[in-house]
Amino acid sequence: MNDILIRIKRAVLAGNYEFSEKARIEMEADGLVESDALESILDAVAIYKTIRSTSLRRGQHLEYLHIIKSLNLDGLPIYTKGKLVSQAGIEVYYFLVSAKRAE
Repeated sequence: MNDILIRIKRAVLAGNYEFSEKARIEMEADGLVESDALESILDAVAIYKTIRSTSLRRGQHLEYLHIIKSLNLDGLPIYTKGKLVSQAGIEVYYFLVSAKRAE
């Protein structure tokens, strides 16, 4: 398991995560609740893919989005996409920008 996935899991376990409005809408459309996404992250054994953000809101600094495809505790495949964020160099949390059923 790589260092980034361990950091993501620790952030989730500590309750240091947030869902974007887009992620909440996607989850609702697929009949998912927060715990489905969180369970799948905690059950993951690897990050499926890491991509560079193309968001215009990110400003000048480079930002990476981590895609995790894993199962929740009921065996339902879940797709999440999020980023690790550090505030003031101290607090780290995982911000989910997308969460839905995996295809």
